[in-house]
Amino acid sequence: MDNNAYLLIGLALVSLLLLFANKQRSPTYGRGRLRLPPGPWQLPIIGSLHHIAGKAPHRALRELARRHGPVMMLRLGEVQAVVMSSREAAIEVMKTQDLAFASRPQTATVRVITKEGRDIAFAPYGEHWRQLRKVAITELLSVRRVLSFRAVREDEVAAMLRDVAEAAAASRPVEMRARLAALVSDTTLRAVVGERWKHRDVFLRELSCATELVAGFNLADLWPSSWLAGRLSGVLPRAQACIHRVYGLLDGVIEEHLRRDGGRAGHEDLIDVLLRLQKDGELPRDMDVVKAVIFDIFGAGSDTSATTLEWALAELVRNPKVMRKAQAEVREAFGDVGRVREQALGELQYLPLVVRETLRLHAPAPLLLPRLSRKPCRVLGYDVPEGTMVLVNIWALARDERHWPNAPEEFRPDRYQCESRGVDLKGTNFELLPFGAGRRICPGLAFGLANIELALASLLFHFDWEVPGLSDPTDLDMTDIFSANTRRKADLPLRPILRVPVPDVDLVQ
Repeated sequence: MDNNAYLLIGLALVSLLLLFANKQRSPTYGRGRLRLPPGPWQLPIIGSLHHIAGKAPHRALRELARRHGPVMMLRLGEVQAVVMSSREAAIEVMKTQDLAFASRPQTATVRVITKEGRDIAFAPYGEHWRQLRKVAITELLSVRRVLSFRAVREDEVAAMLRDVAEAAAASRPVEMRARLAALVSDTTLRAVVGERWKHRDVFLRELSCATELVAGFNLADLWPSSWLAGRLSGVLPRAQACIHRVYGLLDGVIEEHLRRDGGRAGHEDLIDVLLRLQKDGELPRDMDVVKAVIFDIFGAGSDTSATTLEWALAELVRNPKVMRKAQAEVREAFGDVGRVREQALGELQYLPLVVRETLRLHAPAPLLLPRLSRKPCRVLGYDVPEGTMVLVNIWALARDERHWPNAPEEFRPDRYQCESRGVDLKGTNFELLPFGAGRRICPGLAFGLANIELALASLLFHFDWEVPGLSDPTDLDMTDIFSANTRRKADLPLRPILRVPVPDVDLVQ
């Protein structure tokens, strides 16, 4: 929740007003012969919201699941939701009955932000989604396409390293959250637009606004039948204004691409690809579809990668032995050439484990995107009615002592070296699902990992890292906050110490 105080006040106000006006009735399912999942006690109007208000939802839901079970029913305002908190329940939803849970809830805010579901991530299950999904997998975010942007990634990482080297020479700390966010957003912008963009800052600000609104718990979505809740929240006019500005900026860059009619010097950026596919009839002749897909690529691929990089650096600083081991590997692999080469990252064995462990403990979307039951289903013996919102708490799965018996709350990349079975990030191991699984697995997995691995390896190769003013690194504040992406609450100022010279930078430490 992006603003807990506002939410609590809003919930209390709307509850009182609705109660006195006697306007609304919470929808209930006739129990009949249904065996509905258990859940915590509910209040009139607000249902189960008081159990999670003011807390990080993924943490609150795990605590509730420990009392009520791995398949748990909640009522969030008017919205009936079922939360899955075990590996077995996740397998049912995202594998065994994946087709039955393959759609997305269309909340009022989602409909505004996605122009009635024209994007990939939030689109309802159907022919439109299948068409976009195919395009994403085979064209936009394929391994071949991701490799085509290698030069962009290396160029942007080099620019970041030069900035950090200058700070190291001046013994000046670097606020790494801001620098990593700039790195990933600039890399993504160049992959999508093809060049640096003069409207970058305005676009990213409006994009962030829209993303936060669609990810939050707000009154208009929790009480969809109440005009009063919608008016009190004010979220829909704000969402409409944000997406209008985002789409307006994209109109200009799309028109420029149309005038150019093709990629620069034979190299296609992602807008070129989308326009070509539209021209060939593989995408609808609706420019809002193109803009909605671009929104998804930025919303899902930019903030998540930057957040993961920040968590990885923070965990490494808190765990000096792990950092030294990761640094030793990259310095041995690339010491002869003096820089990290992306094409050789596949030779590293320990760094991918650092990334995997970071995503286990700090998945950017700890509840994934919600699913929607397309028909009545049974999960682990409980009935899930048609039209129920389904949440999978992957944050809880990644800390389940049954599947992670060796200190599951601790950052230990070495745990995978002792694992007899392979645990990967591709949605086949249901105790580790940072990108989801099944039909709705994130299609941008390769795109996101490419941004993370090159940057992290380069930062470890060239620099040692210290936390200014902190004698014991284990005291680093690792409190998380729930927003569009679950990130650290505090900033991350770190002091870099240059160990391997940065190419094209002649600095004396």
